[in-house]
Amino acid sequence: MVRKAQSALLLATPEDTEAQFYEALQTADLERLMALWGEEDEVSCVHPGGPRVVGQAAIRASFEAIFGRGAIPVHAECQRRLMVGDTAIHHVLERVEITSEAGTESAWVVATNVYLKTALGWRLVSHHASPGTTQDVKQEPSIVSTGSPTTLH
Repeated sequence: MVRKAQSALLLATPEDTEAQFYEALQTADLERLMALWGEEDEVSCVHPGGPRVVGQAAIRASFEAIFGRGAIPVHAECQRRLMVGDTAIHHVLERVEITSEAGTESAWVVATNVYLKTALGWRLVSHHASPGTTQDVKQEPSIVSTGSPTTLH
């Protein structure tokens, strides 16, 4: 498992792990994605609208099926972070780009990522994603205020 040891060097913070998680989704890199997960038996993942998937083997199988349809064009737009000791919880608003004949649109996903600090660095132990709404987007000023600055009188 040389790959896992090499990845551990890059996982100095929960933010490092999260950045690699989203890059792995964007490139459909299953090996890189799985190297980020903790080795605990109870690691879990909930895909939007899906059941809870528990354990590395089941999580691998779920992402392998997803990646069979291609990479996921997902971007973490907003993150709210809480760190207590060796645990970090990130609440993320994800923007997923959906391309069709009509063009590209954004769909929103609300996710919670939980990280634990281990001897191998920060590892993902839970990813729970649910379909988001335009209301979730409206609650994030950094998204609503994109574009040119506006002055209101």
